[in-house]
Amino acid sequence: MLSIYKKEIISYFNSFIGYLAIGLFLLIAGLLTWIFPETSILNNGYSTLESFFRLSPYLLLLLIPAISMQSIAGEKANGTFDLLLSKPITFSNIVLAKFLGSYTISLLAILLTLVYPICLYFLAAPIGNIDIGGIIGSYLGLFLLSASFTAISIFSSSLTDNPIIAFLLAVVLCFITYYGFDAISSFSYLYSYGDTISSLGIQYHYDALSRGVLTAQDFIYFISFTTLFLTLSIVHLGRKFRSSKKSFTTYTIVLILILTLNQSFITNLFGRIDFTEDKRYTLSHTSKEILKEIDDNIYITIFLDGELPSGFKRLRQSAIDMSRDMYTASNGFIKVNIINPQDGSAQDQQELIAALVDRGLQPTNLSVKNSSGLAQNLIFPYAIVSKGEQEINVNLLQNKIGLSPEQVLNNSIENIEYGLISAIKKLTSDSKTFIGFTEGHGEPSDLELYDAMQTFAQSNQVGRVNLDSIAMEELQKFSVIVIAKPQHKFSESDKYKIDYFVRNGGSVIWAIDQVNADIENLRESTHQVLLGKELNLDDQLFLYGVRLNYDLIADMNCAQIPLSVGNINGQPQIELTPWFFYPILMPNRTHAAVKNLDGIRSEFIGTIDTIATPTIKKEIILESSPFSKTYKTGSRISLQIVEEQPDINTFRSEQKAVAVMLSGHFPYIFENRPTPPGINNAVDLSNISQPAKMFVISDGDWLINQINTKDQSPYPLGWDRFTEQQFANKTLLQNIVDYLANDEKLISLRNREVKLRLLDQAIVKQDKLKWQLINVVFPILLLFILGITQQYLRKRKYTKKVAI
Repeated sequence: MLSIYKKEIISYFNSFIGYLAIGLFLLIAGLLTWIFPETSILNNGYSTLESFFRLSPYLLLLLIPAISMQSIAGEKANGTFDLLLSKPITFSNIVLAKFLGSYTISLLAILLTLVYPICLYFLAAPIGNIDIGGIIGSYLGLFLLSASFTAISIFSSSLTDNPIIAFLLAVVLCFITYYGFDAISSFSYLYSYGDTISSLGIQYHYDALSRGVLTAQDFIYFISFTTLFLTLSIVHLGRKFRSSKKSFTTYTIVLILILTLNQSFITNLFGRIDFTEDKRYTLSHTSKEILKEIDDNIYITIFLDGELPSGFKRLRQSAIDMSRDMYTASNGFIKVNIINPQDGSAQDQQELIAALVDRGLQPTNLSVKNSSGLAQNLIFPYAIVSKGEQEINVNLLQNKIGLSPEQVLNNSIENIEYGLISAIKKLTSDSKTFIGFTEGHGEPSDLELYDAMQTFAQSNQVGRVNLDSIAMEELQKFSVIVIAKPQHKFSESDKYKIDYFVRNGGSVIWAIDQVNADIENLRESTHQVLLGKELNLDDQLFLYGVRLNYDLIADMNCAQIPLSVGNINGQPQIELTPWFFYPILMPNRTHAAVKNLDGIRSEFIGTIDTIATPTIKKEIILESSPFSKTYKTGSRISLQIVEEQPDINTFRSEQKAVAVMLSGHFPYIFENRPTPPGINNAVDLSNISQPAKMFVISDGDWLINQINTKDQSPYPLGWDRFTEQQFANKTLLQNIVDYLANDEKLISLRNREVKLRLLDQAIVKQDKLKWQLINVVFPILLLFILGITQQYLRKRKYTKKVAI
């Protein structure tokens, strides 16, 4: 067997065709990976080899059949196969030796591409910022894929005595086994069997390996696949020397063994290896626990598809990868669909786009480079997670002002697991979370709070809570109570009920305006004096560990409002003008509820101080910008402020806290005090102290959605109708409620870190041609040097023999 293996290697390197096949493979791989704009790493901008590993299977299904076509068919054509049979070796020895010989040549061709990651190492910003573990795992995937293609090619070569036919047959079989099953699974009438059919093909298993993830299922599949075709080759070659019954028995035993090894109860006994440095393809323990509890189909439909820039392609692929990992962890209950809204006729596209907008999915307009310049492309960076008639929208794109597009997309990738798992958790929860918005103290109307309430209506019970009339026992049904911008005083009985709710583990969102200030009043009068509100909440909040100050923040990082700046021909001229009292809060804290969030739009927000309370943990999560100042009560403000040139030195200051997260065991103000009037069934709260959580923000307007003045319809929460800009108010509210109402382990998924790996654009721009030449020419040059060396050693060896 060893002699046949050596002969196979030597004969291949003695053939010019062998070097030509590998040379063509390296040339095409180099051109696709480094030159052609659509697939070039240098144009991609990321220090990854994803494009190479994605394209390699299609190159290998041509290279490997070319390498292997002579292995057995050539022996038959030359009449030397019978000579092999005359030697004391078995058909198994022949097939394995031929397989190992061809496989060794294939590995050599792949190993010559190691020039790519070496160059990528020096092109990364900073140098060395590449995922070495992920690249090693991806190369392992290529090795296993090559073994399967080699086994198919050996089998094809065993079927004929014509190498050309063997080559063509191997190419067809490799293509069918790689791509065919995945294509068949997409047929509409096979939809219910799509996952099963797709899992029979090589591509399904290679996709995971190409990311740098090795699972027992994929490893056993490739070993089984290779074994199957080697067995077919062995049995076929020996069919004349054994009975049909014996051949059938061999087939049956091998097939049963392969099917048994590929059963889930076998593959699940072994774990998975995520070679990537940041383990970005490994689900958290929290996600796995949630997915294990699923007992019915849940569908994840991803609409981010079509012609996309490289960064969005990376986001799309990350969403697909995460969804498919969830499919595996849920034992197949997670179903994944990818829909391109731009597919079909113009009418079909319009109908689908209209349906998506009706579901609350707002498209993003991208400028995409093509051969004729820039083209506008409408994309929907969303997924819909659905179970039965229930569905939850998941925004895949997490915008944030001030970050580069690459950082925004990387943050979005980090948030995918949380977005999908949070939606799945809500759909599978047996009990609905009760969320109450208080009323009776001049709080905003249902229309003004429409989107804040509708945000949770799909998977929770949401309604208004009147503290004056509700029984204390009824309060225990609620997980979260939202106190949003009250205008009137809270009674002592209201505060007692809040104490009762908190002492029993309830969570509260306090969105409080301490100062009377209103933009409409300013429009009607020349100025407004800032006066504090009398809400009768200061003592309770102070005891909870916070003090909402009676002041307003003027911040240079602010929203704009329309103001009349003059008249032309009797018509007022309206311009958008920065209004310092509408600060845009840019989250820069690491708390999971605000990590990577875009700006939060606020109106007339004040400052917050924290008070030392031993049993309560306090964490500031939102602050003003470093260019802000405060106006105390008694100060006068007017719209004429916008006409003044601001002095930046008067605004320069430390950042001021405006929102705080509280957690722990909260005291209550009625300890050692008589029960207030209005409480009929008093409860001794001194022995009740369950851990609770609160979110306190010194602004109530961030929860109020703007209203279309034409038809009185509500805009989405955080939408600024004047600048047509979407802020992250709604996302913040969702995160806060998730943090308050659910297990903290779920919201902690937002702390997932995925390292951003970019190319050094200065080096790429300056030396692009040099690096392209190195990666296209150097592997071929190595092959040429190898060939020259081999021919020199061969000539020297036989020259010495002749001399002797």
